[in-house]
Amino acid sequence: MRKLLCVTLIMLVCTLPHRALAADSGSSRFWPVGDRPAVVRPWAPPSTPYGPGHRGVDLSAPIGAPVRAVTAGRVSFAGEVAGRGVVSVEVADTGDPPLRTTYEPVTATVEEGAEVAPGDVVGVLQLPTGHCPRASPSCLHWGLLRGTTYLDPLSLLDASMLRRAPARLLPVWGLLVRGPLPVTGGPLPST
Repeated sequence: MRKLLCVTLIMLVCTLPHRALAADSGSSRFWPVGDRPAVVRPWAPPSTPYGPGHRGVDLSAPIGAPVRAVTAGRVSFAGEVAGRGVVSVEVADTGDPPLRTTYEPVTATVEEGAEVAPGDVVGVLQLPTGHCPRASPSCLHWGLLRGTTYLDPLSLLDASMLRRAPARLLPVWGLLVRGPLPVTGGPLPST
């Protein structure tokens, strides 16, 4: 019984940061780019402050795509860092230190100190900087921090935004096939 209680407490403690994050920030109904962009590189937190990892998620998007604020907040930075355009937004009402989202590489369309609402355009996606995986020629790097601790930015999204709709087979109208379908992948038999 004691072991079961310990395991239950450990599981509860392990889920608290994600739940606290969702409670702090509310759930967003906006992706920073597109309607449902592909995550081309997931969040992979480093095991040490300077260790290898990926401190955000990369979302596939075309160059010039509008980049939107995921949550309400105040623009805390809009400029260049190491030759890349960066916009950083302190998320409203998320404690001390507040949560902060980052978007790069972007050309900012907002100024430092501006208040933004969810869905407001904060910039435009710039030319890729070599950060994107080869499979995606252009992507947005989206990060989330509390102080100096990197968190998974996908945790800001409403859970329904992360689920894919189930695949559905649709009828093919006007196709009449006589006999078995070819197995080799060749052309369909004519009618």
